[in-house]
Amino acid sequence: MNKSIRNRALTGTALALAVSTVLTACGGDDSSSDAKTEGTASATPAAAVKDPLVASFDGGLYILDGESLKPTKTLQLPGFNRVNPAGDKDHVVVSTDTGFRMLDATGQTLTDLKYKGSKPGHVVRHAGKTVLFTDGTGEVNVFDPADLRSGKKPEGRTYASAEAHHGVAIELANGELLSTLGTEEKRTGVLVLDKNNKEIARYEKCPGVHGEAAAKNEAIAVGCEDGILIYKDGKFSKVNAPDSYGRIGNQAGSDASPVLLGDYKTDAEAELERPTRISLIDTEKKKLRLVDLGTSYSFRSLGRGPQGEALVLGTDGAIHVLDPASGKVEKKIPAVGKWQEPLDWQQPRPTLFVRDNTAYVSDPSEKALHAIDLETGKKIISVTLPKSTNELSGVVAGH
Repeated sequence: MNKSIRNRALTGTALALAVSTVLTACGGDDSSSDAKTEGTASATPAAAVKDPLVASFDGGLYILDGESLKPTKTLQLPGFNRVNPAGDKDHVVVSTDTGFRMLDATGQTLTDLKYKGSKPGHVVRHAGKTVLFTDGTGEVNVFDPADLRSGKKPEGRTYASAEAHHGVAIELANGELLSTLGTEEKRTGVLVLDKNNKEIARYEKCPGVHGEAAAKNEAIAVGCEDGILIYKDGKFSKVNAPDSYGRIGNQAGSDASPVLLGDYKTDAEAELERPTRISLIDTEKKKLRLVDLGTSYSFRSLGRGPQGEALVLGTDGAIHVLDPASGKVEKKIPAVGKWQEPLDWQQPRPTLFVRDNTAYVSDPSEKALHAIDLETGKKIISVTLPKSTNELSGVVAGH
């Protein structure tokens, strides 16, 4: 792992792409808007962009140079759109109201590759596979992101959930598929399928199951409203929350650490709870630790560093860097000004995206985007964009 992306950025050398697990989180039980989405792009191929980032704004997407952070292309795409790494060095998955679409960010082109379906939800990358879960249909699509380079829709695995629900799925290295169980009204747990989509395991005592993350040695976890559920080596383990209602709905994992980073909420009746505590779940010891940061955060605040560091972008404007094993806050890196999470989860708020040793942080109130060296804590570069951005992502090759 190269230690200083800052030096590479200043000298013009390309940013290294991390082998990491940057997982998707969402803030509510809805994952798309009702807006119409039709992308428009240039008829002639654009020049390739090095290590692109993609930021959404109201009505479109910015494709940004990964080194200078300057917009290289603006795509008009009406509606509320979500962006996630596709898992290769070129593509980003865009969630629209009609389904998932593949954006060739390097080539600056919104392709015709689509996975149609209402309410496209979680995008998960693990063990060389990318998994899409469509909430409106319950359909799961699994593909090898390397196959996107052909320009054709990858051949891959599909699975139809018993009922449509706001769910998530992940394929393990051995071909097992873990997928959530639920309906539009209630979510209860997960099931595990073999390579032939035959059910081999099930766990139904994880109320409100939401989100997933993978830790070191392929410990897979999903959040519950009373703790977290871990699947490892063919067995389930439940780590209970210390509160009767202790929801861990969003998680971030790292191949470098057996400890998962999660949010933690205790008010089931809140219109919007702004927690100050985060959860650290040791998947080996099956223990949960709560750490009070002294500041709130949002579902777009969680990330992991190259050595497995737990990263939380607080509403105090700082990135809190924690040792996941001890729970100690090792440092606070100034990133943006103070902010407050909006009531509507689709509204813009500062967002954290981590790639290699660089943290990218958006500041919608200032129309700004910052690249920060996690090692030195210094800003590499900051830019002002034409419009305030909402979601922030980029290409990330490897898992």
